[in-house]
Amino acid sequence: MQKTVIVVGAGPAGLMAAEGICAAGHQVHVYDAKPSACRKFLLAGVGGMNITHSEAYPEFIQRYYDKANWLDTAIGQFDADALCDWIHSLGIETFVGTSGRVFPKDMKAAPLLRHWLTRLRESGVVFHMRHKMIALDSHRVTFDHNGEDVVVQADAIVLAMGGASWPKLGSDGAWLSTLQDNGVLVAPLQSANCGFYSEWSEHLQTKFAGSPLKDVAFSFTLSDGHVVTKKGECIVTKDGMEGSLVYAFSKYLRDGINDSGQSSLLMDFLPLQSEEQVIKKLRNTKVKESFGKYLKRTLGISGVKAALLHEFFPKEAFHTPEALARCLKAVPVSFYKTKSIDEAISSAGGVCESSVDSVLMLNAVPGVFCAGEMLDWEAPTGGYLLTACFATGRLAAKGVCDFLTNRGVT
Repeated sequence: MQKTVIVVGAGPAGLMAAEGICAAGHQVHVYDAKPSACRKFLLAGVGGMNITHSEAYPEFIQRYYDKANWLDTAIGQFDADALCDWIHSLGIETFVGTSGRVFPKDMKAAPLLRHWLTRLRESGVVFHMRHKMIALDSHRVTFDHNGEDVVVQADAIVLAMGGASWPKLGSDGAWLSTLQDNGVLVAPLQSANCGFYSEWSEHLQTKFAGSPLKDVAFSFTLSDGHVVTKKGECIVTKDGMEGSLVYAFSKYLRDGINDSGQSSLLMDFLPLQSEEQVIKKLRNTKVKESFGKYLKRTLGISGVKAALLHEFFPKEAFHTPEALARCLKAVPVSFYKTKSIDEAISSAGGVCESSVDSVLMLNAVPGVFCAGEMLDWEAPTGGYLLTACFATGRLAAKGVCDFLTNRGVT
């Protein structure tokens, strides 16, 4: 018997849930606060739509940190290969970049979304835009639509309203209090894949704000003594750092700041050279050569790297090639605060693992399911965020169908 299901949120997780539920023969109505679907998805695709990652699954699933085992249920059933097959079913070709990231052939999000929305509408999914959820009561949702309350009832509900990053695009986290009012345990929403504040000297702020820091490696020591090291690049801003390499350490840095008020990592300015190789080059000195010219000639160190070296070490630390090499291979930098969540690429926190069952139904509100960034997990950039959104949306759809089939609703 056909049932009616409401999906709140027209992002990747919500649309994937809608597709799975509709395929099972149920009527699906998708509601979203914005005038059009997938606004954050489209913005993410402006610089090249990184849809997933091609690395082996054992490494892939560990990108979800301490939530890897939880998300394995969803992603194990809809991994990167399955996601690529699904994209191909929309008539969109994909390719693997040099970094292992997977992209649509034309690097754009819009064609993929256009094909997807067409298929959903042709399958019978009905869209209701400019509907913002303001209340939830068992199988009934109240929306604000152009200033008027609209109350809708359904046999099951999927909530996929995103986290709290990019609020202008619809993910504002306003749902948090609504779920708490329904007895759902929710972890505070925090910045993820974000920049961090540091305290720079006036010289660094004036001369080098906005400078790219390239060909470096960052290292962070975890509480268990394990050292995480990654190569890449970032930007030195007037008040800290941001960019892909910093984002890769955002969970560790944020957790450290939450615990003690500050967090540090080490920067290696010459990650492709060993300390011994650096020492050998530094022994090639010239009489009456300035320290700046010496660094640039022997190792190519100048600009913002030289400025950061002086930022954290006194001149006395450079008195021998051995001492200078140690400094260049381990420049310490501390951060005291994350950039605000509305500047972050994604968010951490949300509906706790203990608040849902194995198919993402809320324990406190049977028949209501959650998917995507509303759930309490996080991942680095590189396709991991989208993969988990798609996979949890698909798992929620399975949960809805099982719920409607096995338990039914009167």
